[in-house]
Amino acid sequence: MAADAGHENRVVAGRYALTGVLGRGGMGTVWLATDQVLERQVALKEVTFSVHLTDEERAILRERTMREARAAARLDHPRVTTVYDVVEDDGKPWLVMERVSAHSLQETLEQHGPLSPAAVARLGLDVLAALDAAHQAGIVHRDVKPANVLVHPDGHACLTDFGIATTTGDSSLTTQGALVGSPSYMAPERANGDEPRPPVDLWSLGATLYTAVEGRPPFDRGEPMATLMAVVSEQPAPMLRAGPLEPVLRGLLTKDPARRTTPEQARRQLTALLSSPPPPPAATPDRPQSPRPVPGGSAARIDAADLRALASASRAVLGSVARDARDHLAERRQERKQERHPPAAPARRRRRFMRRWVVVPVLTTLVVLVLILAGAALGLAFLLGLI
Repeated sequence: MAADAGHENRVVAGRYALTGVLGRGGMGTVWLATDQVLERQVALKEVTFSVHLTDEERAILRERTMREARAAARLDHPRVTTVYDVVEDDGKPWLVMERVSAHSLQETLEQHGPLSPAAVARLGLDVLAALDAAHQAGIVHRDVKPANVLVHPDGHACLTDFGIATTTGDSSLTTQGALVGSPSYMAPERANGDEPRPPVDLWSLGATLYTAVEGRPPFDRGEPMATLMAVVSEQPAPMLRAGPLEPVLRGLLTKDPARRTTPEQARRQLTALLSSPPPPPAATPDRPQSPRPVPGGSAARIDAADLRALASASRAVLGSVARDARDHLAERRQERKQERHPPAAPARRRRRFMRRWVVVPVLTTLVVLVLILAGAALGLAFLLGLI
């Protein structure tokens, strides 16, 4: 892809010569560049924050990008795209990253359709290894999604966009309290304003693997707030292709971070899936015959007022769910009680009513009358001298 107009022959920071565009996203453009000092190709990310941000928010992001990208440069792992440096040019941060000859998972899905469960499990193990390395270094990625997973020709993957992700995904990102990220891959605790911790990356990994095997995100509703509402209060869309991958996806997409699948559990499940013989093919929809976009990967800015409305709505929804659950449990208890003590049939109940309130009183009355008559006969016989 040719360089954009105005960027041809541009040299960034007096060192990196731009030669072409590798990709674009909501937070910037990735360029192919040549490091004129070390004479090697690099990927240069121009951080432009193309989502709507105030000038104050942009200034905060620039500062945090510079600081946290340098922290991300400490990562040294084969499944992590190395951040060599971060420089500032023309008032914008530029991330200098390893040039990887691979397509993003987003591009792979759009060009070839969903992947098999085994292929997705292999990708999941690679991304999980990258996240382990980041978490041990005290870095939370916060923007794991198909566009940030690079797939090599041999089927393995590496995770990219460290540094920029740790900045733009921060729930305390702006002075107005807004949230920036990709709602389809954002953990529910982030939408609720909690401090991002490693489990948010596991949720995003689950949403990414779900998209890889199903060909669509689990919660995308086409609009950021509607998508976040689904993330917070709904279950993932039914899985049609996941097969043996479904249990690990459901574990990673558990809304409560304390109950979410841990890295160790996910690793065991994914490894077991790869070591098991493949199941017989299930009847699934045909793959798309032509490229089609995979929605839900765009970054968006969610205002603080919208986040408060989301929190209020999610509490109402969860309250309704809790009431429905209580009513359901009460009905089940009543059903079990009736199963243990089944009610009498109508005819049986009528016979029991007749016996209790008609037959028994009539018989009792007759016995009493007989006794009275017998007593009267004996008395009369005594008076007449018959006895």
